[in-house]
Amino acid sequence: MTPGELLARIKESYATILGPKLTGIYVHGSLAFGCFRWEVSDIDFLAVVTEPLTQAEKERLISSLLELDIYAPPKGFEMSVVLEAVCNPFVYPTPFELHFSNAHKARCRENLSEYCRTMNGTDKDLAAHVTVIRHVGRTLLGKPIEEVFAEIPKAAYWDSIRGDVQEAEEEIAEQPVYYILNLCRVLAFLKDGLVLSKSQGGQWGMEHCPEYRELIGNALTAYEGTTAFRAEETALRDFAVTMLEEINKHT
Repeated sequence: MTPGELLARIKESYATILGPKLTGIYVHGSLAFGCFRWEVSDIDFLAVVTEPLTQAEKERLISSLLELDIYAPPKGFEMSVVLEAVCNPFVYPTPFELHFSNAHKARCRENLSEYCRTMNGTDKDLAAHVTVIRHVGRTLLGKPIEEVFAEIPKAAYWDSIRGDVQEAEEEIAEQPVYYILNLCRVLAFLKDGLVLSKSQGGQWGMEHCPEYRELIGNALTAYEGTTAFRAEETALRDFAVTMLEEINKHT
């Protein structure tokens, strides 16, 4: 199935399961930015509801995604359900009713009822997701984005994305492409107020960090699946240290 076909199936099943309590379904992530790649991207969406979910609804929502898993990209789905009341005014850290991603797939298959009983709380990442929805998101079903989501305070968005880079110096050798592109997009937000995808962050870095143009370019081509990424560990750590110092100047 294509991403569009998968989203159409999700739209149909979520509407059936949730009925009138479903405010809407909103696509974010690489699909919203227009840089989705089957090999490296997941399908990101957020469902908004007017009332808390029942246990039965939670289990049916997760089951619908597990049934589609064989057709999904390798990274699968990332989904959260939140109450409309926490979207406007926006609450941070944001409470959620339910969450699912590939990281939780095994737990869901092992004991779905237990997973759905315990998978709730708050998630700082939701500030970043909603910011993307407000900038480039797509309404799959329901109310328009501007009617559902209030503007996200910049401080909340920054606190949400800082986790993407705070371990960069220690971990960049293990996940070089991830950290190179995230460091670029975080700095782009702090310096220019831009909300970018990883790919767009890399393009920004190519222009604004010329001394690292080759390294960033290699990360971009690897992210796009064109070439394998190669770089010396010392060069990666130097990049991470320099970028983190620059980020700290703007916080």
